[in-house]
Amino acid sequence: MIGEVLRLGGAVRGRLALSLLAGTGAAASAVALTGTSAWLISRAAEQPPILYLMVAIVAVRAFGVSRGALRYAERLPAHDASLRILAAVRSRTYRRLERLAPAGLAEHRSGDLLSRLVADVDSLVDLWPRVVLPIAIATAVCAGTVLVVAALVPFAGLALAVTLLVAGVGAPLAGWIVARRSEARIAPARGALSAAALDLLQAAPELVAADVDGRELARLAVLSSRLQDAEARSATGAGTGILVAALSSGAAVWMALLAGVLAVRAGGIGGVALAVVVLLPIATHELVGGLAPVAQQITRLRSAADRLGGVLGRPDPVAEPPEPAALPAGPYGIRIRGLGARYAPDGPDVLDGVDFELGAGERALVTGPSGSGKSTLAAVLLRFLDPSAGSAELVAPSGPVDIRQLAGDDVRRVVGLCAQDAPLFDSTIAENVRLARPDATDDEVLDALRQAHLADWIETLPDRLGTFVGESGARLSGGQRQRIELARSILADRPILIFDEPTEHLDEATAAALTADLLAAAHGRTAIFITHRAELMAAVRPQATLDLARRSHGRDAAASAGGAAAVSAP
Repeated sequence: MIGEVLRLGGAVRGRLALSLLAGTGAAASAVALTGTSAWLISRAAEQPPILYLMVAIVAVRAFGVSRGALRYAERLPAHDASLRILAAVRSRTYRRLERLAPAGLAEHRSGDLLSRLVADVDSLVDLWPRVVLPIAIATAVCAGTVLVVAALVPFAGLALAVTLLVAGVGAPLAGWIVARRSEARIAPARGALSAAALDLLQAAPELVAADVDGRELARLAVLSSRLQDAEARSATGAGTGILVAALSSGAAVWMALLAGVLAVRAGGIGGVALAVVVLLPIATHELVGGLAPVAQQITRLRSAADRLGGVLGRPDPVAEPPEPAALPAGPYGIRIRGLGARYAPDGPDVLDGVDFELGAGERALVTGPSGSGKSTLAAVLLRFLDPSAGSAELVAPSGPVDIRQLAGDDVRRVVGLCAQDAPLFDSTIAENVRLARPDATDDEVLDALRQAHLADWIETLPDRLGTFVGESGARLSGGQRQRIELARSILADRPILIFDEPTEHLDEATAAALTADLLAAAHGRTAIFITHRAELMAAVRPQATLDLARRSHGRDAAASAGGAAAVSAP
């Protein structure tokens, strides 16, 4: 990822070059201001005619004004370039996530994933303004200053060069040695704290009801303490670097003073030039002193890059065909032969040897205990996960076609999902339903809600379709949240519908009423009901039943002795 950020700098090299030139000018103006002021004060002490000082007076004013103007001219293009790089990195990151989600991200907690995609990406973009440009600017200005001092007093120039190397290289190295381990721990600790905080917020009502919120708060405090400890150790490293830089600056001044006094006594320079020789190292070391945290910044950048690479470097759960086949015309059935699926190339099989067939317009029931692969089967049919063995086909009047030959978006235009715990956003009812079809009108949204038996309830609301549902649908009951997801499925109007545990977490009466509405919504469509609730099994009256069971050695597979799923017709 660090290499990618460096490469992206090529796209904004003009802005970065302008920032480098302006920054070099600002830093040179600051050093020149110190040197010119030293000469002016020393020369003025000799009380010469005012005309002898006019050039220096004008120069001091010019350097003072130009330092601020050039600093602004440096920051403006640097931040513009950084924001452009940030936009490019975020866009690439989200495009990559779109390829990985949801099956490729199953191992990551949402809070930690959010930390990687926000804080870690932000850290990477600091590479140019906080590492590359400051080092380049300091190198250029320090080299010029050393040459000026060496021209006046060679030994003072040599001493300045040595102390600048200590401050520019030794100080960051010292800080890195002290804080390298803590810097590497900051990003993971921040991710763990973010994940725990998000889990705590999402589960707060249940934790309070179970009277275990104090325990979770204590665990959050421990994670916060670990992050604070890592940041404190990082600050110790930064302080160590600053200390080494300060000592180097002091040594440079004393050595310049000693060399300058000897040069004055030898007649090499005058007393006025001595002030310049002594004060220039102070200004130069102030510039280099800002490099002390750079080594720690690099360690933090590497840690952030490793964390991002751990997510974005995962293999694609779905391989899109180079030349997707055309989507055939419906109606559609489903045929599965010897299907196997796993979430990692070297992981265990979640599905193994599943055989299943469902005609167009028919209903099927998929049963099995938790972890037997029911949701994995849905992921395969939705083209979120590629089979590791066997095939899954759409059966159209023109003939069957393997879903791996179709583009994922084309498959999802045919196969829709009505899932348990469907995400609801802190927006209006209309906008949450309209996710299924963004161009739908309010009348179409209301019709979908009417079919989901929510229209009467919506009419009682002051804002009707404009009512906000709260974070994750917090203002709605469980049945209302599930019916909004059903309305989405109706609005999407997919010819194949998969209902994944649609009545989970609902009471018996609500589950029975919702089941009736699900069956009405599935009328005329090919429908797969995934559940382990007996009442839904009786109500669906499927044309086929697929029973998945867990193997004794821990891999999810089919229930039959040969490893194939049992398919039965009532």
